Amino acid sequence: MFALSDSDLKKKFLGCGDGPAAFNSELSKLGGNVVSVDPLYGENGADISQRIDDIFTTVMNQIEQNKTEFCWSEISSPQELSKIRKHAMDMFLLDYDLGRKQSRYQFGALPKLCFTDNTFDLALVSHLLFLYSEHFDFDWHLQSITELLRIADEVRVFPLLELGSQPSRHVGPILDALADQNIDFEVRKVDYEFQKGGNEMLVLRN
Repeated sequence: MFALSDSDLKKKFLGCGDGPAAFNSELSKLGGNVVSVDPLYGENGADISQRIDDIFTTVMNQIEQNKTEFCWSEISSPQELSKIRKHAMDMFLLDYDLGRKQSRYQFGALPKLCFTDNTFDLALVSHLLFLYSEHFDFDWHLQSITELLRIADEVRVFPLLELGSQPSRHVGPILDALADQNIDFEVRKVDYEFQKGGNEMLVLRN
């Protein structure tokens, strides 16, 4: 979803809003340099595991009920998706305690993060910005993007849809605001689409 090249994987990453995902675990095992930040990481592993158990079935039932919003070519069914997501969460949980000790998982939330300027080469934001456009307004999005550009040389945001697989109401106004501030950006298609129409990411550079 982020069109990461082999050279990209050698960069210093920030994963923003990563939640219980396996990217940090997998990249770290390959010798990569990555920090993930999320409000969830204020909790211990046992509590996160319990939260996953409490909501996992509900989330997967929602996907089943709205399965026409998704592409089922690479992933054949909600049942297969459930297995993939559960495996990823298990990988996260196995890595979490060690990762916290190594400061790879850190508590934090947009629009204000604790890192110093230019800490990272590349910040990735998956399914947070734009997806929850109904819950987070234009100002929050702009402040969050400005903050990410403060701490990273490049920012990639995916997808540009909001819930319901609709184009985010904030994308157009945000692009106008970025242009007004002379920020270098592009909307780039990627070879990944799970939400129908969700095959574009926003790339921003300092």
